[in-house]
Amino acid sequence: MFSERLTRTAAATAGLMALPLLVAPASAAPIPGPIHAGNTFGWYPVAKRYEFVSPLGSDWQTHGNVRTQNGMLTLLSGTRGDVTATLRGAGHAHGRWEIRWRGRQYGHAHTSYRLQSALVPVASRARHCGAQDVTFEDKTAGQNKAGLAINALPNLAFTKTVRPRGQSFTGDHWHTFAVEVTGKRISWFVDAHVVATETRPAALSGVPLTVRFRLKSTKGERMAPARMQMDWLRYWTLSKPDDKSTKAPRPHKTTYDDAC
Repeated sequence: MFSERLTRTAAATAGLMALPLLVAPASAAPIPGPIHAGNTFGWYPVAKRYEFVSPLGSDWQTHGNVRTQNGMLTLLSGTRGDVTATLRGAGHAHGRWEIRWRGRQYGHAHTSYRLQSALVPVASRARHCGAQDVTFEDKTAGQNKAGLAINALPNLAFTKTVRPRGQSFTGDHWHTFAVEVTGKRISWFVDAHVVATETRPAALSGVPLTVRFRLKSTKGERMAPARMQMDWLRYWTLSKPDDKSTKAPRPHKTTYDDAC
């Protein structure tokens, strides 16, 4: 009996000792949950989803160090050159696209990469050096802000800068970025909140678009290595109306000087 009590006491003590390993520290910030624009604005059912649990197939055109890793699409840079992953296919002129995203930089001694998620024209002849891109996340690694933009021919740009509402855009924190393209407007969403809506006709190209992820380097510079990861990518049609208003401030109109 005495031996049995010792055994039970030892087991209970071991369980108490193990308990801190199972409980997150009180100081740990919560990871954003499943709330995102797709379910907040009632876009379901989803038309296409990419969960990145298997190696990338022929659906993707890649350049540089791009791979799936633990259920994430991972772009990892060196100290020079761009890294890209572009979705092949016919694309869509209209619809809703959303990603669950995080990024980080390794060291600060050299020039920072730009981490970019954008819709680009499917046809290479329609790209005009980025002059018809719709960017829904453009962030300089290490900075706690992100840019949103539409570029339009011949040399227009409609831009906005956003900052996070909660956890920072740095430090490997997860965030969701989305864009909705209709025949009359483009709206951007960050962590399930609509942050900008553009309705000026000059911003709406109507060309079929596809998704491109990019770590963009600065030509001739030595870069601080960076990583960008997407937990998932989803596409919805416009078959269901938005459950909530997409009214939001419009971006700032300026020029896009790299058009060709």
